[in-house]
Amino acid sequence: MTVRFSACIMAAGSGTRAGGGEPKQLRALAGRPVLAWSAQILADHPACDELIVVHAPGQREAIMAALGDLSARARFASGGATRSAAVRAGLAAVTGDHVLIHDAARPFLNSETIDALLAALEDAPGAVPALPVADALAREADDGLTPVGRDGLMRLQTPQAFRTDALRAAFEAAGGADFPDETALARAQGLDVRAIPGDEMNFKLTWPADFDRAERLMAGPGAETVTGTGFDVHRLAPGDGLHLCGVFIASDLRLVGHSDADAGLHALTDAILGAAALGDIGDHFPPSDMQWKGADSARFLTHALALAGEAGLTPVHCDVTLICERPKIGPHKAAMKARLAALMGLRPERVNIKATTTEGLGFTGRGEGLAAQAAVTMRTK
Repeated sequence: MTVRFSACIMAAGSGTRAGGGEPKQLRALAGRPVLAWSAQILADHPACDELIVVHAPGQREAIMAALGDLSARARFASGGATRSAAVRAGLAAVTGDHVLIHDAARPFLNSETIDALLAALEDAPGAVPALPVADALAREADDGLTPVGRDGLMRLQTPQAFRTDALRAAFEAAGGADFPDETALARAQGLDVRAIPGDEMNFKLTWPADFDRAERLMAGPGAETVTGTGFDVHRLAPGDGLHLCGVFIASDLRLVGHSDADAGLHALTDAILGAAALGDIGDHFPPSDMQWKGADSARFLTHALALAGEAGLTPVHCDVTLICERPKIGPHKAAMKARLAALMGLRPERVNIKATTTEGLGFTGRGEGLAAQAAVTMRTK
């Protein structure tokens, strides 16, 4: 392979159609942000000389966190309001003679597609993976569907590969015009863009169902699902607030315990350890050990997740029930859900928080304490 390339990843979109409450490139897929999967295959290719990530204004720190260790290798550019503006920003940072522009939301790119694009660039200024349209097509209007012929129609994927100078010249000639992709821009300026065979696996995560499909593909045909449960109790006493599910609740009560006594996180930690068959929270964080006095229980949870990861498990769902008369949980459910989603690396719709009372019965009914139970579902990687 004589052609070397710069990888330019488009990660500036909002991704609202995919749901989940955050940009889809930052959402977890099999325990890792989508962006990291897309960047890894490009960065690992032996012909890749540089990695450039285009992000939305103000999102650089979030993008760097999503990349993890890859962020040390990457350079960053702040994108514009449109696709073409974002690509322009990335292209300005490219130093190589050839550039591959890839959507962050296509995490199933393979090295064979990269090789085919680079080979095409030896004879043409541009190349794009393309797949024929197999389904019947129609355009929807107020009066119903109008069939559209599919002969000769192709679905274009990314990366779209170009000789850097040729693509820059095309942008210059186009002025400020916006285009749906770089192939449209190049063709509008008369550039030859060669089609190489696309890959059905290299689909773009656009809708919520795409994430479900991606999770199944990441898991593989031999994946197993395991479940763990956890239960925890802490005594209530007069105080100035308490932590539950990683959220501080202002109150005239506190939870009594060796750590911060977050019963929700303790129950969830035990559920994770249970799914991985790794004992319980007391085995790993004994209350007799003074280093855990007053500790943030999120540390227990992230440690349990790391142990489960080493055992080949990744979380796919969690459900926590808080049992108490006070404090009132309802006003804090949304914050708890968001916090657990962030800690677990899950989409918010894969996290559930419930609250109930015991109708005045037992120690919780008398307001002497608070209980939590949790269930977590994990899948083998």
